[in-house]
Amino acid sequence: MNLIETAIDGVFIIEPKVFGDERGFFLESWNARAFKDAGLEIDFVQDNHSRSSRGVLRGLHYQQPGPQGKLVRVTAGAVFDVAVDMRRSSTTFGKSVGVELSAANKRMLWVPEGMAHGFLCLEDGTDFLYKCRGFYDPSHEHSLLWNDPALGIDWPLGDIVPQLSAKDMAGKPLADAVTFP
Repeated sequence: MNLIETAIDGVFIIEPKVFGDERGFFLESWNARAFKDAGLEIDFVQDNHSRSSRGVLRGLHYQQPGPQGKLVRVTAGAVFDVAVDMRRSSTTFGKSVGVELSAANKRMLWVPEGMAHGFLCLEDGTDFLYKCRGFYDPSHEHSLLWNDPALGIDWPLGDIVPQLSAKDMAGKPLADAVTFP
């Protein structure tokens, strides 16, 4: 497994070892020992799976209190995946990292606690999987405004008109958002 550092401390792109031939491929999407050896000792408590159409934008979500670290990947289709640092004590507070995750590139993203997270679906029938460190608690969930100019996220919209939930349309700008210490 190849761990790639990003511009935000603690957020990593993960490239698993892929073994393939004319029959298909095999990869380990999670191995506690391998992740621990790479410096990521993580205990997961919940797995989530979403399917979305091209243009669906989910996020930017986070929980405070009760944050969820997430290991995310795509098994069908493609997304532009984003993590935003919500830790006021961090030198990268308010900064974001965006990366394409797809069934083709098989990359994963580790999004630690203290981040807002979201993604834009780039293809119809995109399956997105999350392994979470904390349990989902809707009473602690917050939405950060996906297009807040203060975040400077360069979403690859092209001809896409984002489809958002009512909750995500009502997201708060960074200046008004609940943050982490």
